[in-house]
Amino acid sequence: MTDAAADRPTDPITFEVVKNALGSIVDEMALIIMRTAHSGVVKDALDYSTAFCDRHGQLIAQGLTISLHLGSFPDAVEAIRRKYGSSLVDGDVFIANDPYGSGGIHLPDIYVIQPVFVAGELEAFSCTVAHHTDVGGYIPGSNSTTTTEIYQEGLRIPTLHLFRAGQPVEAVFEILRSNVRVPEKVLGDLRAQIAAAATGVQTYRDLAKRYGPAALRLYTDALLDYSERLARAEIAAMPDGMYTFTDYIDHDSVDPGAVVFCATVTIIGDQMVVDLAGSSPQVRGGINTPLPFTRSAVYAAVRLVMDPAIPTSAGYFRAIEVRAPEGTVVNPRLPGACAARGISGFRVMDAVQGALAQAIPQGVPADGEGGNSVVSLGGYDPHGRPFVYVDLVSGARGAGPWGDGPEGVPHPGSNNANTPAELIESEYPLRVEQYGLVQDSGGAGRFRGALAQVREIRLLEGDAVLQIRSDKREHPPFGLHGGQPGTPSSNILNANSTDPDRPRELPTMGMAEIMAGDSLRHVMAGGGGWGDPLERDPEAVLADVRDEKLTVGYVRERYGVVIHDGLTLDEDATGRERARRHGTR
Repeated sequence: MTDAAADRPTDPITFEVVKNALGSIVDEMALIIMRTAHSGVVKDALDYSTAFCDRHGQLIAQGLTISLHLGSFPDAVEAIRRKYGSSLVDGDVFIANDPYGSGGIHLPDIYVIQPVFVAGELEAFSCTVAHHTDVGGYIPGSNSTTTTEIYQEGLRIPTLHLFRAGQPVEAVFEILRSNVRVPEKVLGDLRAQIAAAATGVQTYRDLAKRYGPAALRLYTDALLDYSERLARAEIAAMPDGMYTFTDYIDHDSVDPGAVVFCATVTIIGDQMVVDLAGSSPQVRGGINTPLPFTRSAVYAAVRLVMDPAIPTSAGYFRAIEVRAPEGTVVNPRLPGACAARGISGFRVMDAVQGALAQAIPQGVPADGEGGNSVVSLGGYDPHGRPFVYVDLVSGARGAGPWGDGPEGVPHPGSNNANTPAELIESEYPLRVEQYGLVQDSGGAGRFRGALAQVREIRLLEGDAVLQIRSDKREHPPFGLHGGQPGTPSSNILNANSTDPDRPRELPTMGMAEIMAGDSLRHVMAGGGGWGDPLERDPEAVLADVRDEKLTVGYVRERYGVVIHDGLTLDEDATGRERARRHGTR
């Protein structure tokens, strides 16, 4: 097909081929990063994303990774287009992480983006972003919740050339190498991003060669329109109205008191407006979420109630207007701290989902653990070499109208994996002493919330700085339609010590210094339940008891199900117990 084909209508078969080819490109880029990255947070916990934007900076495909990164790529690409415009040339590669002016979402997330030129013309942008183990700043891991301005959080990188016309800008590499605690991991991950972006460029060129650049533009434009059309049809099928929900983070780790996230979803025809007015003013702690990340959270939350077959492109963004007042926790002003902003992105999603649950009760699950916890430890080994351990503990979803909350499956805002214990112990002076599920922790309901996870780690040598980002202790995961809340989270230092003065409860978020021999026992919140617990199938309750997920006493109290010690169901006693409870309501 030649460029003259751009004057013809799109062919549906070619359209499908191009749509799926774009998806394959970004997925291949994601696999390259996973297989070539150096740090655990990227190659094992999978905290990174890949995407393609068209020549105008509109998202046309995203890889199989973090949905909360989804809507941020256009802002990062727009920063390149705004700053460099017509001076872009083949072989340029750009780097950025600054939330204030470069489309960044917090400093550890570094973008590496390469423009795609075909026959001398700019056609697209090959995009990657990865959470780096360390970018300097106040604490190892650069994800402090207790920083009060971005200048304390690490190295701010405005939109800069990393390669200029194919030649590396060594000064940028040197600045990075000199300002991070573990340069071998940071530069190793950066090279993985560079390789993935370059692969995306070449594969897109092959696609353009096959169909012709102008024809390919025609199909990427059609893809955006197709996504918009399907998204508008989904919204039009929802009942018109205004739906408001408020969710909370227990505190910002600097000042006491809950941080409020208020979402009002207005549906009028095929258009949706999500207004976050009523959310807390910008907070001092490092959990403010920059506007690109807030928009990503809203788009991701709405995407969850849409047909999964809709292409993940900026086309469906057109049907959703996001309003986030400046100077609030969802759109901070410089120098607002945002190192741990992920927790706020999760809460934006949860608030939007809570509002949507009122519009489409059968389409939204109960609340989950509130997003992955982040546990980081940094210090020096006996030889004076720095180490930085960053782990994302994920997976306790709420139940839905379709079934129980799945255990070990991360919050839908992320696609993180829990780092295997063997890898932690082989790379760091740490021992994983417990890793499993917590009995009786999922919220009771017709469908049960996922059980909470517990992870206990012990520092074997040296001293270290511990940073925790968790939540859902004062405001545990809520149930829906009669479902009960999940159990709250906890962080206990030296939980198993026989010395009564040593065990102590740590806040949900904050920093502590620990010594060799100390351990941290982190328990996530359990997922919320969905529906009346007295309507749960007694056989399903029995299966949970036999699987040691629930105890005999717990299920009698919460479900009205009587199980004898021999793990047999007493149907008559269960019927009487449930009838008695129904009669007392």
